Amino acid sequence: MTMHGWLQILIYFVILVLTVKPLGAYMAQVYQGKASLLSPILGGLEHRFYRIAGVHPDEEMNWKTYAIAVLAFSLVGVAFLYLLQRIQHLLPLNPAGFGAVAPDLALNTAVSFVTNTNWQSYGGETTMSLLTQMMGMTVQNFASAAVGIAVLMALIRGLSRHQTDGLGNFWVDLTRGTLYILLPLSILLAVLLVSLGTVQTLAPSATVRLLENGGEQAIALGPVASQTAIKHIGTNGGGFFNANSAHPLENPTPISNLLLMLAETIIPAALTYTYGVMIKDTRQGWAILAAMLFLLVAFTGLAYSAEAAGNPGLVALGADHTPGEWQPGGNMEGKELRFGIAPSALFASITTATSSGAVNSTHDSFTPLGGMVTLVLMQLGEVALGGVGSGLYGMLVFVLVAVFVAGLMVGRTPEYLGKKIEPFEMKMAALLILLMPLLVLGLTGLAVSIDAGTSSISNPGSHGISQVLYAFTSQSNNNGSAFGGLSSNTPFYNYAGAAAMLIGRFWVILLTLALAGSLAGKKKVPAGAGTLPTASPLFVGWLIVVVLVVGALNFLPALALGPVIEHLLMAGV
Repeated sequence: MTMHGWLQILIYFVILVLTVKPLGAYMAQVYQGKASLLSPILGGLEHRFYRIAGVHPDEEMNWKTYAIAVLAFSLVGVAFLYLLQRIQHLLPLNPAGFGAVAPDLALNTAVSFVTNTNWQSYGGETTMSLLTQMMGMTVQNFASAAVGIAVLMALIRGLSRHQTDGLGNFWVDLTRGTLYILLPLSILLAVLLVSLGTVQTLAPSATVRLLENGGEQAIALGPVASQTAIKHIGTNGGGFFNANSAHPLENPTPISNLLLMLAETIIPAALTYTYGVMIKDTRQGWAILAAMLFLLVAFTGLAYSAEAAGNPGLVALGADHTPGEWQPGGNMEGKELRFGIAPSALFASITTATSSGAVNSTHDSFTPLGGMVTLVLMQLGEVALGGVGSGLYGMLVFVLVAVFVAGLMVGRTPEYLGKKIEPFEMKMAALLILLMPLLVLGLTGLAVSIDAGTSSISNPGSHGISQVLYAFTSQSNNNGSAFGGLSSNTPFYNYAGAAAMLIGRFWVILLTLALAGSLAGKKKVPAGAGTLPTASPLFVGWLIVVVLVVGALNFLPALALGPVIEHLLMAGV
C-alpha cells in the first residue's frame, strides 16, 4: 500500500460526501412536487407526458395498485427487449450483421436489464446490434433505475405518513426520476466522457494497422458514452464492450475512472439526505449514510490491502511485488496499468457495494481476500450505499430489524419515526432479508451438484466454488458483475440466472411495498423516555453490527468453502 493509493481513495470519498446534501435536497424537491432547478425547463414536458399517457398526477395509489403498476411496466419491458434481440437481424442499425440472439440468452439478457442487474453472458460488441444497444439496453438502464427510486419513494411516504393508504403515484415517480434526475446527470456525464476520449459514434468499427507484422485490426465502435453514462448513474453496469469499464474506449483515463466511480454512488448516497428531508429529520438520513460509509470504507481498505500485498506464492518464486518507479507492485493480474491497485480495488468495492456491477478489472484475478470483499459486499444485501433506491430501502429494512431487536432487549415496544414495529413488519423484514440467501445458496448448491453447473467452471476446487457462488450472489442481488472465469452462456445458467434475477428484484419490491402500506396506515406514537434514539452514534454502531451479523450467519459457511480455503492454500497454511 502507498500514500498515493490512499490519497486517491480519500479524494473519492471527500467528493462523494460533498455531493450528498445539494443533490439530496434537489431530489427531495423533485419527488415532493416542489419547484426545482430544472422545473422551468422540464415542467411543461412533464405534464405533457401525463396528458399523453392519461395519468392524473394527483391520484394516489395504495401499495397493491403501486405494485401492479411496477410489475406491469417491467413485464412489458422484458417482452419488448426479448423481442428486440430475437429480431435484431431484421432491423436497421446492424452494420456488423449480427444474427438473432438465442432464446435462452435473449431471455436472460431481457430479464437482466429490466431488473437493473445487467448481468451479461455475452460480449456486447460481438452480439448486439447498435439498435439493440440503444433502444434496448440503454432505455432499460433509465427505466430500471427509475423504478428502484420510485419504490424507495413509496417506502419513505409509508414511513412519513399516518393513517392513510396512499403511497404516491408510480407513473409520476417514474417520470420525475427519469426526466429530472437520471437524464440530466447522464447527459452531463456523457459529455464529460466524450471530452476525455470515450467513443460516441454510429460508425461500426475502425481499422488500425498493427505494429507487429504489418497486420490490421478492426476495433468495434458505437454509441458508448451515452450508454456508459446511464449504466453508472443508474447503478446498472451493463457495458457496450465485453471488457466493460476496463476498455480504453469506454474508460480511457484515471479522471474518467474517478467520474464513473462517483457516478455509481452519488445518487445512492444523496438519497439518504433526500430521505431525511422527506421525513423531516435529516439526522436520520445522516445516521444511515454514516453506517453505509463505514462499511464501504472498511471493506475498501481490506480489498486494497489484500491486492497491494500480492501473491506470496509468486514472491517465493522471485517476483518483486514492491511498489517502485517502474511498477505499481502488488497483484496487478487482471488490472489496467492506467489505474493501478488502489483505484481498481476501490472500483471493485464500489461496484459490488452498489448494484452497479460495472468493472474496471477482472475480479476473478483478485487475491482470495480481495475477491471475498466483492462477494461479501453483495451478500450483505448491497446496503453499503447500494443501488439507486434499492440500497436505501434495503438498509431501512435493517434499521427496522435493529430497532426491533434493541426494543426486545430492553423490554420496550419497538418504535421507529413514531411508528410501532409490530409482527407484520417483522415478518416482511425477515422475508426480505432471508430471500436472497435462500436464492444464492440454493442455486449454488444445485449448480455444483449437477453436470450442467460444474461443466462451466474453469478452476475446479475452492476457486470454482467461488465462481459459482459469485454468479448467483450477483444475480440474486441484481448486481451483474462476474468473477469472469465461469462460462455462463449455457441454458442452465441463463434460465437459472433469469429466475434468480426476477425473484431477487420483484419479490423484494412486492414485500417492500407491502411493508410501506402497513407503515402508512399506522398512527403516530409520541416519543417517550424509552424511545430508542435512531440518529445517535450508538445506533449507527448497532445498525452496523446487525448488518454484519446477519450477513455472517447467512454466508460464512459458504465463504469458508471458497475464498477462505483458497486464501489459506495461497498462504501455505
